[in-house]
Amino acid sequence: MRSCVLIILLVTILIGGKEHCYAQQGPNDTIRLGGIVIGQDTFAMVYLPDVLKTDKLPRYLARRRAYMNQLKYNVYKVYPYAIIAADVLKDVDGNLAKLEDDRKKRKEYLKTIEKELNKRFKGELENLTITQGQILVRLIDRQTGKNCYSIIKELKGGFSAVVWQSVGLIFGNNLRREYDPEDRDKDIEVIVSELEENVFYKYKYQRQQALMYSQNKK
Repeated sequence: MRSCVLIILLVTILIGGKEHCYAQQGPNDTIRLGGIVIGQDTFAMVYLPDVLKTDKLPRYLARRRAYMNQLKYNVYKVYPYAIIAADVLKDVDGNLAKLEDDRKKRKEYLKTIEKELNKRFKGELENLTITQGQILVRLIDRQTGKNCYSIIKELKGGFSAVVWQSVGLIFGNNLRREYDPEDRDKDIEVIVSELEENVFYKYKYQRQQALMYSQNKK
């Protein structure tokens, strides 16, 4: 408060008590300061920034915000892998169709793809949390239109699909579960929809995808 009074006092002295809205300009002055004249007193006219005063969020809203912030972090973390998985699956389906019923060549091709993907992503995927893994499974379904159980069954057979489903259930990850943007997964859908509108994000992970393919071809 003292500092404000001192500033007003100094400005009043500089203005010199003249009854107009601007200070007189001297040889060393560079800024004109507006003023307000009240009676015989002149006061500096200073615009202060607006101050927004808010109360603490209710507890349930604070919990909801914390939940959405954490969910957003996890979705942003795994979404690129879902995009890449969808593109790889599209490539794999196309190449397998060309091999038709040649089981030997199909098996060799799938082993090659699996080896390349392990080399590129195994370390990164092993560092995901259980929750992030659950979200990734849902997003792969979203991007491919197939749940992870069906994908494993198509590529590695029914026995492998059952084994992986059993392992997934231990960690609360149902590979048969389908993506539900209208109900169970509506919060994820909101985040992904906002994310997909971000042009920079699309560009960034298009570059990542291109890098993956270039590394696989080496």
